[in-house]
Amino acid sequence: MLQPTTDSEDGLLLSNKEELILIRITGVDRPGLTATITGVIAKYDVDILDVGQADIHSTLSLGFLVRVSENYSGRVMKELLFKASELNVNIRFIPISLAEYEDWVACQGKNRYILTVLGRRLSARHIESVSRLIADQGLNIDGIKRLSGRESIEHPSKHNRACIQFSVRGTPKDNEQLHRELLRMTSEMEIDCSFQTDNMYRRMRRLICFDMDSTLIQTEVIDELAMRHGVGDQVKAITESAMRGEIDFKESFTRRCKLLKGLDVSVMREIAENLPFTEGVDRMMFVLKKYGYKIAILSGGFTFFGEYIQKKYDIDYVYANELEIDENGKLTGNYVGEVVDGKRKAELLKLIAQVEKVNLQQTIAVGDGANDLPMLSEAGLGIAFHAKPRVVANAKQSINTIGLDGVLYFLGFKDSYLNDEAPE
Repeated sequence: MLQPTTDSEDGLLLSNKEELILIRITGVDRPGLTATITGVIAKYDVDILDVGQADIHSTLSLGFLVRVSENYSGRVMKELLFKASELNVNIRFIPISLAEYEDWVACQGKNRYILTVLGRRLSARHIESVSRLIADQGLNIDGIKRLSGRESIEHPSKHNRACIQFSVRGTPKDNEQLHRELLRMTSEMEIDCSFQTDNMYRRMRRLICFDMDSTLIQTEVIDELAMRHGVGDQVKAITESAMRGEIDFKESFTRRCKLLKGLDVSVMREIAENLPFTEGVDRMMFVLKKYGYKIAILSGGFTFFGEYIQKKYDIDYVYANELEIDENGKLTGNYVGEVVDGKRKAELLKLIAQVEKVNLQQTIAVGDGANDLPMLSEAGLGIAFHAKPRVVANAKQSINTIGLDGVLYFLGFKDSYLNDEAPE
C-alpha cells in the first residue's frame, strides 16, 4: 500500500508515490481520437478520476484528470506528446495538488440546477446576461449544451428556434431576486428562461396537462361562438376580465353561457373543424406520444372542442365544460355538471397523477390564464405560455417567444433526438 506523506505548505496528506495530472487535448475531432488517447493511458493502468469531452463544429476539447504512479508519469506524458503530434492535436499537462482535488470533490455535494434559455435567436448579449446573472448569484457553470439544431443561413426555418442549456452548481444567494431578474430578461430581451432543480424528477416527467383555449389553440372558442351569435363584444369583455383574474371564473362562465342561448350546434362543428392550432403543437404532440407521456386537456372551455382535439392527437384525458343542447340542436344557455375552473383543474391534475401512479413532481402543467395558476403551482413543472403579465409573474417558468414545442426544451429534449421524424 502507498504510504502518504505530509505536504509542508498546506498541511495535507499527499502520496509520495502518485501524482494528479489534468490532461487537456484540443484540436480537430475525428473518429477514434478518444480511443487512441485512452489507449496510451490504459497501458499504464492509470486511474481516471474525471473525464469530459465537448465538440463544437468538429473542434474537440477533451480532458482527463488522472492519478498515476510517479514511476510512470514521465512515460505517460512522453507517449501522449508523441501521439498528439501524430494526431495533429494540442496537448497540455497540468499538475493538480491534493488540496485542489479535495476542494473539487467537496463541491460535488452542492445543489445542481438546469437553466434553459430559448428564443427565436440567441446572441452574445443574451448569453452574457444569463452567465453574468449566474455568477452574481454565486453559482458556477459546469457545462453548456445546445439543445436546438443548427440553423441554416442559406435556408432559414420558418419557425426558427434557438435553445441553450446551462448546468450550474451551488446555492443561489437570493432566489426571489434570481426569479425577478429572469422575468426582466424575458420581457426586455425577448428570450425565455427556465430555472429548475436538477434531480431525478426533472429527468422523469410522466404526465403533462394543457389548458386548451389560447394554449393548444390560438383562440378562445367561447369568443368564436359569441361572434357567430352576434354577442361577441359582450362575451369577449367578460372573458378578458376573467383571464386577468378580475372576476370569478364560475361567475364569468355562467354569464357567458347565458349569452349563447339559441346558437345552433352546427356552428360548433364548423368551428371545431377549423380550429387555429398554436405553432409547434404538431411537433410537441408527436414527441410526447413517442416517448410515452400521458397527456391531458384540463380546460375551462368546452368538451365538444376538447374531444375533437383528443381524437386528432390521441390525447389520454379531456376534462372541460359541457354545454346543454335542447332537442332542436340549440344551446339552452346552461351547462351540464361541475364547472372546470382553476381549483378544479388543480384537483384533476392531482387525480390523474394518482390514477397514473405518477408523483406530482413528475407532472407538467401548461396554461395562459389566471384560472391556470392553481394547476401551474401544483405541478412539478408549471409553464405559463404566452400568458398575461400576472400569470407570468406568478409562474415559475414561462414561454413567450416561440411556439408550444418550446416545452420540449424545458424537458431537456434535443432536436437531434428527434431526427427527421417530428413535423416542423
